[in-house]
Amino acid sequence: MKTSVLIPTTGDIATVREHAAMADQLGYDSINCSHIAARDSFTTLAGLAHLAQSVTLATAVAPIYHRSPASMAQTAATIDDLSGGRFRLGLGTGHRATMGGWHGQDIGNPVAEMREYVALVRALLAGGEPLAGLRWNSSFAFNGFKARADIPIYLAGLSPAMLRLAGEIADGVVLWACPASYVKDVVTREVAAGRARADRGLGGFDICAAIPSAVVADPAVAHDGIRAELHRYFGLPFYRAMFVHAGYDADIAAYDAAADVAAQRAAISDAFIGDLCAIGTPEDVAAGVARYRAAGATNPMITNITGTDLRPTLRAALSA
Repeated sequence: MKTSVLIPTTGDIATVREHAAMADQLGYDSINCSHIAARDSFTTLAGLAHLAQSVTLATAVAPIYHRSPASMAQTAATIDDLSGGRFRLGLGTGHRATMGGWHGQDIGNPVAEMREYVALVRALLAGGEPLAGLRWNSSFAFNGFKARADIPIYLAGLSPAMLRLAGEIADGVVLWACPASYVKDVVTREVAAGRARADRGLGGFDICAAIPSAVVADPAVAHDGIRAELHRYFGLPFYRAMFVHAGYDADIAAYDAAADVAAQRAAISDAFIGDLCAIGTPEDVAAGVARYRAAGATNPMITNITGTDLRPTLRAALSA
């Protein structure tokens, strides 16, 4: 069974390196880096390749609007080459607020634009004729270097439409802040529908679900940390829609009615945290990971919770 980990790109770089080396030594399937307002995920993974010499290196995920398809293909092929063929490209759309505010880019139709983007990246990696698109076009071609044509591509999925697209055109799906109940009731169904579009079953398709996890003596510490992390997601439209679809519309209503940030964080219910996270003793963490496997996650991805130590969690998660 596969288990992955998301290594934070924040904080001291020595800690990032320690976590990556430890995950590699313990036998994790992949080390993932998110593309947030911290270290660049691609550069970080390239820097970790020599420390973690066996594990897959993956973005979870890079937004498509911050790099052209040609730049994305070139970057992915370079890290794949540097790591000896161990790179996996995780892609997402990001959010209108960040893509506009950070990169000056507009998200139009995210599902259609993702479909077009992935097709072009795959064509460029394979050295094929670049496809003409409505949003994305490129005359780029590798010169004096041959990329691995079948670098795996995973898509971030929240909405049913994006989950179906992932099933249809990608090698896996990356889920962030998706409770286990949503994985069971929505993700597996919609991914299977997408696979059916391509005349394929679920076999071989990776459902990589992030699980905020922490081995802690006092669960309240982790609850405070995860509420601080989740706070901003409750204000993002794509996540809000998913939370409602998952049955947590009361949390959204309480969040919207809250008078300040502290009240907004408190509006995130214990039930939601219990559905999403794996917190407590090593046995509790292992049970949380097992719960996601039972829901349909083929590759649970533990993530660190603010204010907790990732090292004991890395050990505990592998016993599930």
